[in-house]
Amino acid sequence: MTPFPVVLSIPHGGTAVPVELQGRVSLDRHGIHDDSDPFVREMYDLGGRVAEVISTDIARAFVDLNRAPDDLPPANPDGLVKTLTCVGQPIYTPGKELDARLIARLIDTYYTPYHARLERAVSKPGLALGIDCHSMLPVGPPIGPDTGQPRPMICVGNVRGRACPMGLAERFAACLCSAFCLEPHQVSLNQPFGGGYITRTYGGNPVPWLQVEMNRALYLDPPWFERRTLSMDPARLQELNAQFATAVADFFA
Repeated sequence: MTPFPVVLSIPHGGTAVPVELQGRVSLDRHGIHDDSDPFVREMYDLGGRVAEVISTDIARAFVDLNRAPDDLPPANPDGLVKTLTCVGQPIYTPGKELDARLIARLIDTYYTPYHARLERAVSKPGLALGIDCHSMLPVGPPIGPDTGQPRPMICVGNVRGRACPMGLAERFAACLCSAFCLEPHQVSLNQPFGGGYITRTYGGNPVPWLQVEMNRALYLDPPWFERRTLSMDPARLQELNAQFATAVADFFA
């Protein structure tokens, strides 16, 4: 079949520690897992069925590809490079924090190439939609815009119409609602997330972009997920991937 004219960006699905940071990191594998969007590559990757899928192996805790290039500590401990995880856990061993030279190296090695790929993808003729793919905690964390508040099962963000026309965003939200067998109130628009740096930067320039956030309650709970070993039922991930594929297909039907 002809691939759908969509580019998928998956910036937070990696769990790897950059080689440049060996010996500096205080997080264990659970801490890295908790600060990432766990298993989203398996959930969203429609390789071969869409125009392009862009993702990374590097964990969000070390290089956040969904941040502006000047969004850095100490002004923001949750910027492009971070000092704290989303739950306030220190990322680096005391005395081994990043200096300016190492930050620049991380940006050159991981951040700049990812965005170069995005820029090439959106410049290709015939592209109809970009989707930045994420997962979210079931309840807003301390650094979230909705601290302590329960979240919907899926959030679709279009920067309140600036990254993608409202009609297209509403249509895609309806396709997700149907494909995932959810009630309308379980799929929100721009609440709690309207769209991060990638959606704001590439959206409507000229391709419309959406940010999609799946609630981790859809998969990071028993019986699918085992917290001690961080093991995940592959059948559940395949099911979510198939549902997402159905939503994309229905959108273009």
